[in-house]
Amino acid sequence: MIRFLEDKKGIYILATTESERVNIGIFAKEIADFLDDPNFALVSYPSFEALWTSFLSHHQFQKFYETQKKIPIIIDEFPYLIERNRSIPSQFQRIWDLHMRDSPVMLILSGSSISIMEQEVLGYKSPLYGRRTGQWQVEPLSFEHLKEFLPWSGVDLAQVWFITGGIPAYLELFDSTMDFWSNVSRLFLTKGAYLTMEAELLLQYEFREPANYLTILKAIAERHTSLGEIIQASGLDRSMVSKYLSVLIKLHIVREELPVTATPGSRKRRYRISDPYLSFWFRFVYPEMTAIEARQTSQVLKRIKNNFPRFSGPLFELLTEHLIRERVLFPDTPINQLGRWWHNETEIDLVGISESEDLMICVECKWTDLSQNEARVILKNLEEKSQIVRWKNENRKTIYALVGKKIAGKRDIRKSGYEVYDLSDIDRILGTAE
Repeated sequence: MIRFLEDKKGIYILATTESERVNIGIFAKEIADFLDDPNFALVSYPSFEALWTSFLSHHQFQKFYETQKKIPIIIDEFPYLIERNRSIPSQFQRIWDLHMRDSPVMLILSGSSISIMEQEVLGYKSPLYGRRTGQWQVEPLSFEHLKEFLPWSGVDLAQVWFITGGIPAYLELFDSTMDFWSNVSRLFLTKGAYLTMEAELLLQYEFREPANYLTILKAIAERHTSLGEIIQASGLDRSMVSKYLSVLIKLHIVREELPVTATPGSRKRRYRISDPYLSFWFRFVYPEMTAIEARQTSQVLKRIKNNFPRFSGPLFELLTEHLIRERVLFPDTPINQLGRWWHNETEIDLVGISESEDLMICVECKWTDLSQNEARVILKNLEEKSQIVRWKNENRKTIYALVGKKIAGKRDIRKSGYEVYDLSDIDRILGTAE
């Protein structure tokens, strides 16, 4: 947000959890600095409306308007204001409708609480509904940008993505002079460390009663992915699980999946935690909190190392999907749909569909080192499984692909008509090879 203002004159205000009066004083100080008028901050404004009307009528405001078409006003952590006073959206509706709408300003409301932003600011019942000209949810960094934080490649960078998902604030905590596991020990398994506590604090921020959400997320992290499995693992009844899953999906914490060729009404739903950091935390950190509190770091780390390859498999699928969506892999193929596919006991890690080209891409992802023979067996099985997929079976063209940690004999396999990539290929494409 601050960078957005680097080449333009505007106002950035960071709201706090303090009272409305205190926040009005903070706003007045930032506006006074913008106007270069210290006296503006000395006035006691009775409301946000009084504050903004005073600003818009200030003689300096017109001078700034003459230099640029719109003056950006950024209010960061807007949910803090709403938490203190639920009438804030109504107040800002009035401020916008009566004072700002026809003024040369651009009002940007930002916040890290997804639930409050989507329900209280963007939601249908919000007083501010219908007044936005755009909305943008900030996404994690693309995998290719991890190299800008850590001068690593291959396995190490992939493993960092598996446990952070490309969140810049998390990546900045890593020490590139230490190895991957030393960073895990320091950042995730140390009592009071930032990433040890972050997930629980995030959920407490989003939910007033996070206990049931924690239970459901832990069940999903342990690979209970169907509704029935989650109910059984959590011990909660069906209606509660369905309700909590609905909330988690709306907040983009959990992702609901259908086989990529299924109709929207299909009951073959599975659930997956969307965020790699939360997946790792619920799988390995949350169950070990007692041991972490007792400073049994080395014992916990040993258990994580033993189970990390199994955890990494599904995360490598997510990373491969990410690389396809980012057009790192298959850059010249227009893909309309992409996701997992399954029918009874048969599964394909990723299936991409290109409607315009009558093309289907079937991909297997293996977080392991493969010999040429092992790779060929996987691809042959993939060909057989693809015959079960019902989509333009008479006319479609099909590409069979394997993405692995390390694959031997790639050149010979490609001569047989298959697409094959491993981490060294991804490094080369992204320019991250050392």
